[in-house]
Amino acid sequence: MGRGAYGSAGLLALALLTACSAGPAPEDPEGVAMAGGARSAPVGVSPADKAANVPTDQAVVVSAHSGKLKSVQVQGGKSGPLKGLLSADGSRWRSLGGARPGTVYTVTAVSVDGAGKQVQSTSTFTTVKGDKAFDIETITPNKDDTGLTVGVGMPVMITFDKPVADRVAVERNLSIRSSKPVEGAWHWFDDTHVDFRPQKYWPAHSKVSVEAKLAGVRGGPGMYGKRDVRLDFKIGRSQITRGSVNEHVLHVRRDGKKIRAMPMSAGQGGQWKYYTTSGVHLAMSREPVTVMTSPGIGPGSAGYYRLTVYNTVRISNSGEYVHSAPWSVGSQGNSNVSHGCVNISPGNAAWFIKNTLIGDPIIITGSPRKLEPTNGWGHWQENWKQWLKWSVLKAGPTIMLP
Repeated sequence: MGRGAYGSAGLLALALLTACSAGPAPEDPEGVAMAGGARSAPVGVSPADKAANVPTDQAVVVSAHSGKLKSVQVQGGKSGPLKGLLSADGSRWRSLGGARPGTVYTVTAVSVDGAGKQVQSTSTFTTVKGDKAFDIETITPNKDDTGLTVGVGMPVMITFDKPVADRVAVERNLSIRSSKPVEGAWHWFDDTHVDFRPQKYWPAHSKVSVEAKLAGVRGGPGMYGKRDVRLDFKIGRSQITRGSVNEHVLHVRRDGKKIRAMPMSAGQGGQWKYYTTSGVHLAMSREPVTVMTSPGIGPGSAGYYRLTVYNTVRISNSGEYVHSAPWSVGSQGNSNVSHGCVNISPGNAAWFIKNTLIGDPIIITGSPRKLEPTNGWGHWQENWKQWLKWSVLKAGPTIMLP
């Protein structure tokens, strides 16, 4: 998976959509046109009445010129209403989120003057037309692939069904909330993949909520977001596994305490593909049974193998697993004999698959072959400065969950 050409800098947006306000009308120095165009109208509305080609990310603002606003509704037909917030003093209402493209919206505002008289004002505007829509194709973690309780290294990974050109608009509408706030940032791997990770591992036993408020958000020329998506998940206990290809032992620590030491045998080397990669791997899947075949070697060729392996934990996309290897028990703890996987005993493998969460860090050191950031979930292979290089809006704290 290659990086796109849009790796620019900015801030991590974890707040609501910033509005683009219309320019002030000549008769209205505040920039809010009167509903119906009359200066004596009790409320002002932006966009102005009968405005056309209104950007979907422009906020709807309703202001009371006298008295207070009692209620405001912005209805978009089948697209439904726009949500909004009324100021504490009742003087102004502002929409939240984006509107739908190609939609006629009706703004109905009820204001109350000092004498208690209610007046209803109505205006309409039409948003810019959209030729096509884009959507979130996959979001990880998820219930089916990873479960909703994951390890402290778990990134949030979003794949879009169409290439995104306006990365600023999209990233601005992606937010992360957590019960224990952390510093984090989004990172574009290419035009269809954007991922989030904290600067340091997630705090153990915390809750995380992902909000992608993309409905009506511009993703490129004539292309707008189809819907909003929300995902809630939990971070489990902190479990980090470390092993050196030179020391031949995997050490498992849970919440800072060593709970298991497992003799291991790593890649034998000789050929580059037979080295186990060094770096911060993440547990990507837990597979009771995996059929492994020799990389780049077909049936009938020297070195070909096809082997059924049990209790495997995937740690990269280049075929690396931590798995049961009864055939190499004699080498585990003293030498490297595998084709790149991390071999452990059947008993240890049964324990490891049972006690591993998807997203648990598995750190291997000592090999000359380094894990690439795009090889599986090698997100932690980039330092924070490198990670931010591919973020449009840079870093910021996650929003505190209530």
